[in-house]
Amino acid sequence: MQTGKLKRSLNLWHIVLLGVGYMTPMVVFDTFGIVSEKTGGHVPTAYVIALSAMLFTASSYGKMVKIYPQAGSSYTYTQKTINPHLGFLVGWSSLLDYLFLPMVNGILTKIYLTALFPEVYPWIWVVAFVLLMTVINLFNVNFAANFNSFLVFFQMLVIVIFVALVVKGVMSGEGNGTVLSVQPFFGPHLEMSTLISGATILCFSFLGFDAVTTLSEETSNPSKTVPRAIFLTALIGGGLFVTASFFTQLFFPDVSRFSDPEAASPEIALFVGGKLFQAFFLAGTLCGTLASGLASHASVSRLLYVMGRDQMIPKKLFGFIHPKYNTPFFNVIFVGSISMVALFLDLVTAASLINFGALIAFTFVNICVIVHAIRNKSFRTIKGFLSTILSPVLGAASVFILWLNLEMSSLILGIVWAVIGIGYLLYRTKWLTESPPLFHFEKAQ
Repeated sequence: MQTGKLKRSLNLWHIVLLGVGYMTPMVVFDTFGIVSEKTGGHVPTAYVIALSAMLFTASSYGKMVKIYPQAGSSYTYTQKTINPHLGFLVGWSSLLDYLFLPMVNGILTKIYLTALFPEVYPWIWVVAFVLLMTVINLFNVNFAANFNSFLVFFQMLVIVIFVALVVKGVMSGEGNGTVLSVQPFFGPHLEMSTLISGATILCFSFLGFDAVTTLSEETSNPSKTVPRAIFLTALIGGGLFVTASFFTQLFFPDVSRFSDPEAASPEIALFVGGKLFQAFFLAGTLCGTLASGLASHASVSRLLYVMGRDQMIPKKLFGFIHPKYNTPFFNVIFVGSISMVALFLDLVTAASLINFGALIAFTFVNICVIVHAIRNKSFRTIKGFLSTILSPVLGAASVFILWLNLEMSSLILGIVWAVIGIGYLLYRTKWLTESPPLFHFEKAQ
């Protein structure tokens, strides 16, 4: 079977917007009520803490992609830095994050549209969502990136209009009654323990900045472009989160107006802009699920491609690149097929599987930076120590806090998935007596 190769056609902003799309800017409204209640009305400050913590891990990804500008992300970094067997298990666990996010977005799309069109069978929305994501990703990564950019810009437009409506409302006496207020950031009852608790929830909003590394082999000058894209993705996403939460907190100093703080998003839109804006706001929310689904579908297809190219999973299927479209054609179809499982899953189960895989990846990328620094003795200067030891240690520490707050269902399901991966690895390597086959990227260039 003739196979092509990934084509370097993406630029910096393609990658950044795919990362921001993966993170879903509109998610800020979904978590606002919960975190506002937990932090006593200081959501923006919790976001600043979460962003600061995540930037250490983002820095670790940037360092590793400079060393290995390949499409496998944490799988490749662990495989080449620490151990090929461990690399496979990290990649296997990361599949949870990437494989289940398209499902989560499919379920969310079904929930949103079923509420609007209750007469339509809910399964139709899941099938339509998955087919759309699959078709867009099949034929051209640039088309997928451009379509994603439109979806992200639409979400930004919704947020801009939201901010304008909040300013108008606040100036008319709503909420704090003034835009020039530091109350959302600071207050007499501010407590660090509640801020940390809120920030821990919000850190999960940043899952996705790492996904841009899976597109390294389709990016021009990846060792320079992708590290910049990782930081810009985290900063732009964080900036949107902080800005949107600041103005939301101005309008809603506390959660007393919400009938259900855990599902405050529709009420936020209704109180700020009325029924018409609520419909426009819902369109932005749908764009968020589409953008996140599109980016995650593309990312997992590339991760499967690298694992197939390494022959850790069947190469003929997963290591194939379409010679005309330059996409992992069969992988895209495979991910689309797997995503149809969303027809039978509930949101809680699907979402619980995402966090385990993401935290495994975050943890080992930070460890990889430290191991590489020790092996190459690049920590002996003050700058080297701060960059290659202290920074990833702080990144790993922030991830450890997330581990402590991981839902038990996520931990149990993640461990079950990892055990399956261990079983497959033992079979594939004849009880670890053989090294996993490795693809020599440098020789293929």
